[in-house]
Amino acid sequence: MHSTWGYLVYVTKTMEWTWGINDMDVFWCTADIGWITGHSYVVYGPLSLGTTTVIYEGSIDYPNPGKIWEIIENHGVTILYTAPTAIRMLMKYGEEWVKSHDISTLRILGSVGEPINPRVWKWYYEVVGQKKCPITDCYWQTETGGHIIYPPIGIQGIPLKPGSATFPGIGIEADIVDENGNSLPPNEKGLLVIKNPWPGMLIGLWKNDERYRAAYWERIPNCYCPSDYAIKDEDGYFWILGRADEVLNVAGHRIGTAELEHVLVSHPLVSESAVIGKPDDIKGEVPVAFVIPRREINNKKEAKEELINT
Repeated sequence: MHSTWGYLVYVTKTMEWTWGINDMDVFWCTADIGWITGHSYVVYGPLSLGTTTVIYEGSIDYPNPGKIWEIIENHGVTILYTAPTAIRMLMKYGEEWVKSHDISTLRILGSVGEPINPRVWKWYYEVVGQKKCPITDCYWQTETGGHIIYPPIGIQGIPLKPGSATFPGIGIEADIVDENGNSLPPNEKGLLVIKNPWPGMLIGLWKNDERYRAAYWERIPNCYCPSDYAIKDEDGYFWILGRADEVLNVAGHRIGTAELEHVLVSHPLVSESAVIGKPDDIKGEVPVAFVIPRREINNKKEAKEELINT
């Protein structure tokens, strides 16, 4: 559950802080309206600031793969906010569809919903952004009510690292800790936690206070724990690795499925990937990967071996 005032204030301010909205902006968040990103950054955030917002009902690649670029060109979109899944889909169609439209009005590109792979980040920046549009890789959850780790206003002056959501936002005190709540040194994988309250934070689970406390507050005492693994590097940049509760136990080794998926989609053959666990008599559990190729594969055996060795 969210409060009405705190949620709206936080969405409005993060909209402002993330993109430095001005009167001439045309903002397009491609999220489904029923998703929290749709509520927050299709409707409430833009309209609270008096920003022109594009609301599109339909697939961004129908009736042809150039639909998204056509909309940007026709409406003079200046900020595009979409998901890595959508970017990977558009990559599959090639650069020609992008280059056949004038999308020079774009000034900032946004990413949301999952960690963005460096290969995808590079394509987004170079092909769509024409090497002039900074990328706001925004980390948040339904529970947080708005962005909590993201490149802030003035990102043109901050070196961006492909795949990193950069820094905690205004008023957010984030850290990486071990299972006992101890802060970890740079580049060591641990649990992401938020150490202070913020306006957009959830205020409970409907009629289930016990689950609310157990799910978010008791794992690491006195901290909000979103149950995501992350790393903070030597420069203070945060790298989100994926869900801490999506972990396989392979012969006693804990392996995150998101990390394996990240490696697979880094391969030029792979557009999408999903990893699950399969029971194994010897190792207890082994990972099984499902992939969608970017193009037709002639030698499937060779491709399979190549992906296994990635």
